[in-house]
Amino acid sequence: KRQGGRVYEQKVAPLFAQAAISTHVIVTEHANHARDHLRTDAELKKYDGVVCVGGDGMFSEIVHGLIWRTQIDSSLDPNSPDETLTSCSLRIGIIPAGSTDCICFATVGTNDPVTSALHIIVGDSQPMDVCSIHHNNTFLRYSVSLLGYGFYGDVLTDSERKRWMGPVRYDFSGLKMFLTHHYYEGTVSYLPARGVVGTPRDAARCRSGCVVCQHNGPKPSERAEKYETDDCENDGDWRTIRGKFLAINAASMSCACPRSPKGLSPAAHLADGTTDLILVRKCSRFDFLRHLLRHTNKEDQFDLNFVEVHRVVRFRFMPRHCQSDSDLELDLLENGKRQIFGQICRDHPACGCAPAYSSWNCDGEILTHTAIDVRVHCRLIKLFARGIEEPQVFEDLTNPCAI
Repeated sequence: KRQGGRVYEQKVAPLFAQAAISTHVIVTEHANHARDHLRTDAELKKYDGVVCVGGDGMFSEIVHGLIWRTQIDSSLDPNSPDETLTSCSLRIGIIPAGSTDCICFATVGTNDPVTSALHIIVGDSQPMDVCSIHHNNTFLRYSVSLLGYGFYGDVLTDSERKRWMGPVRYDFSGLKMFLTHHYYEGTVSYLPARGVVGTPRDAARCRSGCVVCQHNGPKPSERAEKYETDDCENDGDWRTIRGKFLAINAASMSCACPRSPKGLSPAAHLADGTTDLILVRKCSRFDFLRHLLRHTNKEDQFDLNFVEVHRVVRFRFMPRHCQSDSDLELDLLENGKRQIFGQICRDHPACGCAPAYSSWNCDGEILTHTAIDVRVHCRLIKLFARGIEEPQVFEDLTNPCAI
């Protein structure tokens, strides 16, 4: 923790000096320091790239600052969910030095600082999709990896109250939320990806020189324009699913890590203009445990009758805020009793009954708004990386440097 300065000075700065790379180093002093600097003060035209030394949180700050600044400079409105955003010209480098390095694992294949520094030195470039998240035409956040409602949102919310426990808090909160076994009722609407190669059930993985990304990536503007010209409310391509869900996840990359070698969506791609929408319906604890365990082995986590996955370019979620989880209540409603009171309860969440809603886990940050509109922006950013190269990194963790 807080080892970014040491990692840079001891492992990265000497390599940059040998490669004659000039740098301007800023040591962040508070949360969102990097984001705010890029939004307002930074003279971006003077630089060829922006490098962050830290974990996924620091990378998220860089992404938010750079994308926001690019849209403002292009006279675009980031608060409009229908705006076609301008891709960032500056590449982003990640020197891993945090507690979680999901982005490095997905784009480089390892969380070794020297490997990441070498990718920056040789000038590699890896495009990456970004999801914009809006609520009532107001921008909330950008997401590049996992957007999770239900189980993963509850785990993050609970773990934030236990930061004093350190990294073990995630295991503790995960076990607690698994035993609690909350489900959430709502409506998911999505636009399936059209004219793209590949499905979420493919055996092939996104690797360096990925043919799926090359095929699907060059035409994002055409797909965006097509969707923008459609009347979204009446477009027959929108699909709607209503139900009770233990988890609603959107994976814009595999989200692989040492604990989950395949990730939440093994066949997700970095730059194909889509995200994999994973819906886990209400089921028994035993069945949900089967699903979770499949993230750690080679079994297909989607081959379960309560799990469905869709490759989409946009989706919306509307929660049903007020409902009863009591079997007695459900029986009474089915028998036609207390229907009037039940309708009042559903229509007026302020009635005082316990609300059944979760929070969104957006790349490790909590979103308190539950009703959201998510849109994928193809190749919005570029990283100093080249994708995971074969052999797969998890086959040999004894060699931390992949180059």
